Amino acid sequence: MQLYPTRPAAHLAIASIAVSVVGVVTSQAAIIAWGGALLLAVAIARAVTLVSVARIRAAGFEMLWSHSRRMVRTVRGSQIEIEAEVRNRDTLAARYVKLRALASPNLDVRLDPPAGEVAATGRLKVKVTVKTPRVGQHGVYGLALEVRGAPGMFEVPLTFANPYGIEVAPRPMSAYLQVGRGGPSLLMAPSGRAGRQRGDGTSLRELREHMPGDPFRRIAWKATAKRGKLLVREFEREERDVVWIVLDVSVELWSGPLGRAPLDLFIDEAAAYASRHLTRGDRVGLAVFANGPRVTLAPDSGSQQAHKILHALLTAGATIDASRSDLDELDVAVRVIEHLRPLDDRGLSDVRRGDLDKLAQRADATRPRAPFRVKTPEGRTPRDAALRRYLACFGIDSPPKSTSDRALVSDTLIKTITSIAQVRPRPSLVHVLASPPDNGYMPQLAATVGRLRRLGTVVSWGLPLYDPGLRPPWVARVPTDDEIEVGASEATSLDPIATQAAEAVRIRARVAQKRSEQVLMKMGIRVGHVRPGFRVQDKHEPEAGGETGAASPAPRAP
Repeated sequence: MQLYPTRPAAHLAIASIAVSVVGVVTSQAAIIAWGGALLLAVAIARAVTLVSVARIRAAGFEMLWSHSRRMVRTVRGSQIEIEAEVRNRDTLAARYVKLRALASPNLDVRLDPPAGEVAATGRLKVKVTVKTPRVGQHGVYGLALEVRGAPGMFEVPLTFANPYGIEVAPRPMSAYLQVGRGGPSLLMAPSGRAGRQRGDGTSLRELREHMPGDPFRRIAWKATAKRGKLLVREFEREERDVVWIVLDVSVELWSGPLGRAPLDLFIDEAAAYASRHLTRGDRVGLAVFANGPRVTLAPDSGSQQAHKILHALLTAGATIDASRSDLDELDVAVRVIEHLRPLDDRGLSDVRRGDLDKLAQRADATRPRAPFRVKTPEGRTPRDAALRRYLACFGIDSPPKSTSDRALVSDTLIKTITSIAQVRPRPSLVHVLASPPDNGYMPQLAATVGRLRRLGTVVSWGLPLYDPGLRPPWVARVPTDDEIEVGASEATSLDPIATQAAEAVRIRARVAQKRSEQVLMKMGIRVGHVRPGFRVQDKHEPEAGGETGAASPAPRAP
């Protein structure tokens, strides 16, 4: 059974050790006895907690969801409520002083009531309120219960036997959450727009002289009689644009407050572009990259393509892969053990310490109970990949690594755009949502963009915006019940330092991006910034407001 000391328990233990050391140094028996008494009190509190929690577990204290559904889909920035029941099958009432959810840090979860008493053989209704500030597949997979046997001294985490999954989609693609996969969709345009290419269509392009091979049905007889020579009608062919969205999901773009990081805005903007063009009937392709290619979807239209793009945006930014995660294999194993032990029938009692092969086998056997179905992620070994897949299937967070791969990211970006310029059909529009490449890659980028422009392709570039994450007010972390809140005077004294640091970072980012903007604009790229709640603002367009992706039409293909 895992018991974790709270801050008061840790402070009391440190104080008792310090008192005992002072007593030994000064050779004062009374001081030594006092320190020993404090240590004994901590040990007794721990023993009482063990007995209390063992009784609760043996009696069947558990938390169950009130309905059978184990996964819900919603959009970023929304709030959902889930009903649960805390059951006590013991013959004595179970009291707890704090109940909090164990969930992905990408969710904001609150329980009501956070403390209370469950009557003997009774049930307690609990309302779980979840806010969803970040796109992805996240889990509410446990709870931490602090028993009253040793108030405020030890916390005992208990995990649900039925984890709950929350799939958070970008808000611009919310309509596709309600549309069934496959078949026609009311969201799709019935036909394309008239383009500039000759062919069969309904829009008259011009009258020209008859050429061998022209069908007789195209002859304009009235114009022929008037001008005295054989003329034919040339129509514009109705064709859809071929749109590519290139999305950078580098781990450093997750830096920033939850929901205001550059990648949060990038994903929303990519979803807005995709939704807008798919609604018009265009064929949309998606290329997601970081330190290497991650997802590539060939241009297509229809609801099936919309769901493919939605799934890619949900999962491509995840940091579960070994090359993107800050966790090594042992760290991953620790998280798997903490989550798997309450779910395993034997409590992992037959898995020896350090036997990661058997742990991976047990994790694979438990995965069918997970709310998500995830492909095997990248791992350093097959065993590491299996453990990481377990975390992903249950929506357990893996923090992004702290080191940057800008050189690899820049190289992958150039290769991605180059491959788009070489594929067929020819792209009409290319939307790039990425940090600018390093200076050494600018000549290659200029050559590729020049080739696209010669093909008649419009290239736009959305740069990351760091201001939302550096703008006050900075929301302080809500202290737990066992922590001392910072006074108003102390919090105020931190503001000038935080403001100065944020301003320095903001100025540096703006200067670097201003230089990159000038270089990109010289290549003929339409450059803009991704802003919260707005589409990418083109330097050559008037200021536009409104919801992301709905402010103004996208540029037409030449």
